Amino acid sequence: MSFTPVGRHVLAELSGVDADLLDDAATLRTLLTDALVAAGARVLQVVDERFHPQGATVVAVLAESHASLHTWPEHGRAHVDVYTCGDSADPVKAVHLLAGSLHAGQVHVEVVERGGGPRVVTEPISAGVTRRWALGTVRHAGRTDYQDVLIADTTHGVTLFCDDERQSAADTQLVYHEALFGPAALLADHRDRVLVIGSSEGVVSQLALAAGARVVDHVDIDRDCVRACAQHLPYGYTPTQLDAAERGDGPVRVHYADGLRFVEDCQASYDVVVVDLPDERPDQPDAQLNRLYTVPFLKRCADLLTDGGVVVSQAGSPAMWRDGTLRAAWHRFHDVFAQVVPYVSDEHEWAFLCGRRVAVPDPAGLMIDRLGDISWRPTSLDAAALRARTVAPMRVRAG
Repeated sequence: MSFTPVGRHVLAELSGVDADLLDDAATLRTLLTDALVAAGARVLQVVDERFHPQGATVVAVLAESHASLHTWPEHGRAHVDVYTCGDSADPVKAVHLLAGSLHAGQVHVEVVERGGGPRVVTEPISAGVTRRWALGTVRHAGRTDYQDVLIADTTHGVTLFCDDERQSAADTQLVYHEALFGPAALLADHRDRVLVIGSSEGVVSQLALAAGARVVDHVDIDRDCVRACAQHLPYGYTPTQLDAAERGDGPVRVHYADGLRFVEDCQASYDVVVVDLPDERPDQPDAQLNRLYTVPFLKRCADLLTDGGVVVSQAGSPAMWRDGTLRAAWHRFHDVFAQVVPYVSDEHEWAFLCGRRVAVPDPAGLMIDRLGDISWRPTSLDAAALRARTVAPMRVRAG
């Protein structure tokens, strides 16, 4: 049986500490030892050293691993790290007990989960901003030909991450997917034929069928990711449904292909074209998905539309501190379509853009009128939402 060590490594910075205390190696030794013991650790050895002209280091060897304390009296600061394996000791508690005994004015703590596979995902949000997801059970973790795929339990339910970016989660995925597909389906004059590019989970394909589609062509470049989603997510395709779609046995047909190449070679026409991809990556000019965020790609999608058809794309965030991709998409859509209709989701991070080649006088009113005429009944869209959320943020509209 193989063994993978699992532990928590707590890194802390303490400030506002009395300089004399930080220069007293013997007292620091006692305070660190007491904090560790009170937190459940077994202290085996402790070594301390006072430096000249000032400062001290204390290192403790634990049955569970180690702890250390380094001080800069002239700055009133101390750095602490406590690493413990297993569940017998609480390194976070040890750090806070030590900070209390030192009467620290400010305490900054970071917890790093180590070993046993990913325990925390740090998701990039924008330049200098990240979000940390604490993971429960990891259901799938692997590298495909295109990306790292992780499916794990989080506070939002079973959650899909690709290259550390949250793509969907059980508790909120329906709000996301209805905001993506619903306005486009209502704005389109027909919903018989739907093309979906990306959207590995398969939820959009299911919504399209519920809205009356007879044919759904689902194109995704990453076979392994789509299959992992079907196997491990409690929404979207089931393995049986995906098997049938891969065979083309039924109204949904899955094509494992480059979305750009598929659109360029396509001879069919569609009432709704859905482009559901991770965010555009302007900081990575060579990123493959960026090719599907261009004017030529949108024009080719528009060429596939039937009369009264609609192209819809995930377009980024409406938050002003990270709306660069949304503003860029807004301009591209206006370069291609006679009418651009946004939908800003209840999930604050997401906005979508619909494009029609022929404008209608009141797109929100048209969608509201059609809401009761189709077989699909959304759970997160109603007349008030369609009227209120089909207005782009002023900053985006202002260009």
